[in-house]
Amino acid sequence: MPGLLRGVARTAVISGTATAVSNRVSRRQAGRWAEQEAQQAPPPPPAPPPVPGDDMTVKMDQLKQLGDLKAQGVLTEEEFEEQKRRILAS
Repeated sequence: MPGLLRGVARTAVISGTATAVSNRVSRRQAGRWAEQEAQQAPPPPPAPPPVPGDDMTVKMDQLKQLGDLKAQGVLTEEEFEEQKRRILAS
């Protein structure tokens, strides 16, 4: 019986070691493939140039929201003027 138990234990150790080595090799190879794919991938397309007027449209929307907040009484006249200056200066 001790010989059988020793044989089973040895087989378990060998099997566990083989599995660990195999997993490590697989992870390493997957990492290499990922690096190769990243190097071969085309660069992302450039961002489209800003459309003229978009900046002004954004500013107009912000000013409208600011005016609504002032009309609702959320902002004082001084706060409104300060935020308006910031928006127009940017």
